[in-house]
Amino acid sequence: MAPPRHRDRGFSRRIQYGLFFGYVAAGIGVVAGIALILIARFDPLAFEGIKGLALDVTAPVTKLTRPIVRGGGSLASDVGDYFGAVSENKSLRKQLADAQRGLVQARVLAFENARLKRTLKLVGEQSQPIVAARIVGSDLTGTRRFATLAAGSADGVAPGQPVRAADGLVGRIAEVGAHASRIVLISDGGSAVPLRVVRTGEPVLGEGRGDGAIEVHSTVVGGAGFRRGDLLVTSGVGGVYPPDLPVAVVTSVSGEIATGLPLARPARLDFAIVLPQAPVPPPVAPPQGHRR
Repeated sequence: MAPPRHRDRGFSRRIQYGLFFGYVAAGIGVVAGIALILIARFDPLAFEGIKGLALDVTAPVTKLTRPIVRGGGSLASDVGDYFGAVSENKSLRKQLADAQRGLVQARVLAFENARLKRTLKLVGEQSQPIVAARIVGSDLTGTRRFATLAAGSADGVAPGQPVRAADGLVGRIAEVGAHASRIVLISDGGSAVPLRVVRTGEPVLGEGRGDGAIEVHSTVVGGAGFRRGDLLVTSGVGGVYPPDLPVAVVTSVSGEIATGLPLARPARLDFAIVLPQAPVPPPVAPPQGHRR
């Protein structure tokens, strides 16, 4: 069924009215444009007045829209600055991280150089060191305390030789391979080192406790005793360790027994020096009796 005819006519009228008013507006615009051209041509003063009137009319609109435009421009600038700051911040963070890594590396190198210098100085102070090598491992299970040295029989290392670091006595060689050897630390449960107290000169005996410390006993009846902070060095008795090697510091005293903490701690060991055994003095022959 076809739609009513009056709806088509009404719809056509609206289209016609729209086209008519569009043509009228276009015509008015053309006429106004021609009029403005003629006024600008033949009456410049009147044209300037018209421009001033147009400026007065558009000024409030411009005033209202200017904050929006400026806000949009400021927003765009702020956004640009934000992303620029983010990029710059990332760059600065990267530079800071690089600088921190460089500082850490420099500190590590300085620490390593200081240790090497102390070791070299120690080598120079020894009369005839066997070898200086790196500590490459440690075994701290139970009451046993061992360390592994990266030097062996090929380097002149032999069982029984004392081992020291820059801080003090480490222990003695227990087992030897061609290119590695095993050190019994002075804190080992089976270790015993003849010592003396620097403050008094009193001879004492240091025995490993197996827990990283040594137990010190006086070998003199009625001796001067111990004090916290006493420095203990090797006495040279027994022919294993050379005399006057730093060993430990007394940390606690209980009657005639003291506890000492080794100066050369296994956790901080890096390089060590193998020393020759102290020469054992020949036995003194007893005097022969006179014959009658």
